[in-house]
Amino acid sequence: MDRISELPDELLVKILMSVPTKVDVSTSILSKRWEYLWMWLPKLEYLHRDHCSEPGCKRLQTVSHCLRELDILHDDTEPAKSNILPSNLFTCKSLVILKLVGEILLDVPRVVSLPSLKTLKLQSVRYFDEETLQRLLSNCPILEDLVVDLRDYDDESAGKLTVVVPSLQSLSLYIPYCQDIDGFVIETPNLKYFKLMDHSISDHYCLIEKMPCLIEAYLEVKLPDMKSIIGSITSVKRLAICSEAIMMLGEGFVFNQLEHLEVCFCTLFSSDRVIELLLKASSNLKRLDFSFMDHHVPQGMVYWNQPTTVPECILSSLQSFSWSKYTGEPEERDIVVYILKHAFHLKTATIKSSESSAVPKFEMLEELALSPRASATCQLMFD
Repeated sequence: MDRISELPDELLVKILMSVPTKVDVSTSILSKRWEYLWMWLPKLEYLHRDHCSEPGCKRLQTVSHCLRELDILHDDTEPAKSNILPSNLFTCKSLVILKLVGEILLDVPRVVSLPSLKTLKLQSVRYFDEETLQRLLSNCPILEDLVVDLRDYDDESAGKLTVVVPSLQSLSLYIPYCQDIDGFVIETPNLKYFKLMDHSISDHYCLIEKMPCLIEAYLEVKLPDMKSIIGSITSVKRLAICSEAIMMLGEGFVFNQLEHLEVCFCTLFSSDRVIELLLKASSNLKRLDFSFMDHHVPQGMVYWNQPTTVPECILSSLQSFSWSKYTGEPEERDIVVYILKHAFHLKTATIKSSESSAVPKFEMLEELALSPRASATCQLMFD
């Protein structure tokens, strides 16, 4: 140990970075030489069950002078009875990444200043009140990436969630099926990526300001009023959306910049209305994918009637088309045949068959291979 102790601080810190935080902190008892070295680590990971002892909790109150990343996981079966976060965490000028997972009580003090924080993840944490989140966010002037996950959130209601962050570029919001929530307000004018998974069955409002810089959006929602969400993301270039959400849409929305559309076909629906609504609103679409979101189970289609007019994007811009878990049933076959027949600029059509399909794969392939194609260069690929 004496020889190691003679190494320069920079090298010792690199050595500590290669071992778990629990080991790093324990080196402070070796000698005065090691007492404060761990505090110069740029990243600390706290697993609460490893630090629930009296000495461990005291050490948690000390935040490294050059800390750049802090991950705290509270995985005890019992929730934290008090705020286990160090008070000086909220004024750490060097902190860039903060991840809190588990039933940690988030009680933000009056004095907050996180001038370097760019990434914030809050999963299953408990909020002191409904103003807590925005009080924290309003003091993160360069925050770029935010995840708010209410799964395993045990309080009766999350109240109102407010996310007003001008600098934010990526936002992921998860609201589980059993979670009561009054509503949420989102104002993020520079957002580029937006993921909303809202499964709550409770009535709640959603107020979202326009996102003119949005590039990609993922919507898995059950809100009865989808217009407020769709109206805020019309500048999106890539959109993944569940058919259940599409059924709640009306006419009038336009995606002038949409190039890639992914539709989850997991519910019984009038497929012609769903497809026609989206395709007519996306005149510059280049790629169209029919697939299934995680944990979504296909339930089949009610019927398919060809649109009275062919959507402009199929005629003039569509270049790539794919279908995952294709069953070969008549309704699905008719949709593929329709696209092949009218897509003059189609380059590839990829069909991935479902393992549960009752139609033999060879029969599926033969039907589609013999169907007419508007594009002479279109390659039909079957998996």
